[in-house]
Amino acid sequence: MTIEALIVFIILGVALLLFFTGWLRMDIVALLVLSALAFSGVITPHEALAGFSNPAVVTVWAMFILSAALYQTGVARIIGRQVMRVSGAGEARLIALIMLSSGLMSAFMNNVGVVALMLPVVMDMARAKKLSPSRLLMPLAFGAMLGGLTTLIGTPPNLLISYALEDNELRAFRLFDYTPIGFSALLGGILFMVLVGRHLLPRRDAISETKKQAGIPSASYDIESRSFMLLVKPTSYLAGKSLEESRLRAGLGLNVVSIIRHGTTMLSPGPATIINSNDKLLVQGNIEALKAMKHWHIILPSDEGLDTRELLRQDLQIAEARVAESSHLAGKRLQDTDFRRRLGINVLAVKRQEHTERTMLHQLILEPGDILLVQGPDERLAILQKEGAIEGIEKAGLDKLTDTYRLHELVFVMEVGDDAGLFERAIAESQIGSAFGLTAIGTFHKDGKLEPYAPGTHVETGDKVLVKGNIQDVPLLQGLKELELLEEKVPEAETLESDKVQMAEVILAPRSLLAGKTLREINFRKKYGLTVLAIWREGVAHRTNLHNMPLEFGEALLVYGEREKLELINSEPDFILLTEMAGRPQRTEKALTAGLVMLGILLPVLLGIIPLAIAAVAGIILMVLTGCLKMEEAYRAIEWRAVFLIAGMLPLGTAMQHTGAASLMASGVVHSFGYFGPWGVVAGLYLLTSMLTIAIHPAALVVIMAPVALEAAASFSISPQTLMMAVAIAAASVFMSPVSHAANLLVMGPGGYSFRDYLRVGIPLTLVVMAIAMLLLPVIWPI
Repeated sequence: MTIEALIVFIILGVALLLFFTGWLRMDIVALLVLSALAFSGVITPHEALAGFSNPAVVTVWAMFILSAALYQTGVARIIGRQVMRVSGAGEARLIALIMLSSGLMSAFMNNVGVVALMLPVVMDMARAKKLSPSRLLMPLAFGAMLGGLTTLIGTPPNLLISYALEDNELRAFRLFDYTPIGFSALLGGILFMVLVGRHLLPRRDAISETKKQAGIPSASYDIESRSFMLLVKPTSYLAGKSLEESRLRAGLGLNVVSIIRHGTTMLSPGPATIINSNDKLLVQGNIEALKAMKHWHIILPSDEGLDTRELLRQDLQIAEARVAESSHLAGKRLQDTDFRRRLGINVLAVKRQEHTERTMLHQLILEPGDILLVQGPDERLAILQKEGAIEGIEKAGLDKLTDTYRLHELVFVMEVGDDAGLFERAIAESQIGSAFGLTAIGTFHKDGKLEPYAPGTHVETGDKVLVKGNIQDVPLLQGLKELELLEEKVPEAETLESDKVQMAEVILAPRSLLAGKTLREINFRKKYGLTVLAIWREGVAHRTNLHNMPLEFGEALLVYGEREKLELINSEPDFILLTEMAGRPQRTEKALTAGLVMLGILLPVLLGIIPLAIAAVAGIILMVLTGCLKMEEAYRAIEWRAVFLIAGMLPLGTAMQHTGAASLMASGVVHSFGYFGPWGVVAGLYLLTSMLTIAIHPAALVVIMAPVALEAAASFSISPQTLMMAVAIAAASVFMSPVSHAANLLVMGPGGYSFRDYLRVGIPLTLVVMAIAMLLLPVIWPI
């Protein structure tokens, strides 16, 4: 083994480790592979960057755009609806038609796009047929992937395999060379799912198996268990305030779902809705914080005859510190920093040039040079300084606290009630602290002595705590405290919907830019006018503290609001609404044109007149010029992660061939499976590729396995087309994992699937497709 081959194996090993662990995004791993190969000198800079101009990469992104054109003109939706009209009532027939229709569309469209398009249709059918979505969504994803096996353009692995053959001056696969085996696999997969696979599918709605009410998403999310009735008393301070001003949602995490006023129910009230005396509020969320507040006793300093200046004279461990120029805090909102949780350091005020912010600091974005008024033990502040976050720590004297920061105007006393533990959590951790800017800065001993409120300070019933906050918010806190929790039964979920107001589920679109952002960061409530009642993630329904949860692919959001607002979010490219409404704006009058353009670019490819990459690019131009697609839509349609993943991994395939690493791996495969003859090698390579689909994106997997297949074919005198066809089918048959293919991830949340569900159904389906491939390969592609 040469040193170059050893370097390639090390890079390959690290890449596989990162793929399996998911520590880094797959496209980042691919770019790291590209960089490592170039820096190590294994390949030239030109070879390292050649992937970006490779015809396979050009064809992949071009097909993304052409698929978007078929989507925007409604071609695929027309086909889907027509097929669904003849679905009948039986589950088996419905599964067969869903898989067949998604499979046929995936032969010429990106299969992730097909799943995204069909999701609302299938969800509506599940509700209409009173079936759990989990019975239909996995067949939808599997049908789309099986359909991708049927043509050269059906899935990126097919394209990459064909171009790998061409690059090695071997006969490449043509448009329909995959069809005999691919279509047989599609039919075999449908037969398996109808006869066996559907019995392995879970029988659950998105979340709950105990409460099933067809057509009511809230039932599956078990919203009623977190719903409560609150009464606004006649003398309440909240009367006359808007819902936004009440801070019920911001401070207590309670969503007001409806208001009952004089016997009339107001559904989905907006932030500007005014609260009246004697209103009954139906709220959804965790009521524990409100219960805890009822035990607090708020004491104004004037009521106790306390001199707040004298209180601040005592050593409360308050100091000034400057945000360093290179501080990692710069550019972050205060609520997004972790030093309060990690070190117990509180920020009481922020001075920026001549302006001082004293209240509602959590949304403030820190800048280098900001002066922070902080409270915390010296040793904790020293840690933050050592990290380079702050500098210039100085103790803040009484004059500075009172004259510069006027801190004496912002303090009052809270007496701890019966549940001291809830008080600690509410002040230190919950939304109440950030929404009202409450910070505990000192505790009173029984003898009246005031000491700093240190991290982990334990309080007991009857203890008094000195709190920094906005005195003007005290009446509002009192108003929230006085809300009466009613024992009456909450209204049924059906009563919360009308012709104008309803609940619905949404998921992130495959190319959404919102993944990793919180609902607070995207200002979801204000932007879309909808309330998120719950988030279904990895088998768990989250119903509280939702605004701070980063959104992820594969999860479902239960939203509630006016129908016109749901139609608005349905037109947004970042979300997919899991029900058919008005639908996204589509140019259905261009459907025939788009179909003819697609046919026009495939015919010359089929006849061998022009290469596929050139035909695809020409097709994009025609789609734009004929008005089937806009260029902005074309750019957004490209799955850039997949493009960078493929372009970054292609140099690895080149390096594996040039250094002999592929030959060594092929020798290992031949040594392991050669005892069973040539077809043993084919089966062994197929099985190895299938196993790797559990964690590796199929495009990246093909780039790794193609050189091995070519070397194995040469060393065992096997037809390279036979081995490469086997690798392509194995890599594109991603049935055992939700993480390595976006189509599986897309249905995971709405279907309520777990990783185990994919293994239970995917393993036997993978074996079925493998059996079909191994039976047909000797007939169609003899060795």
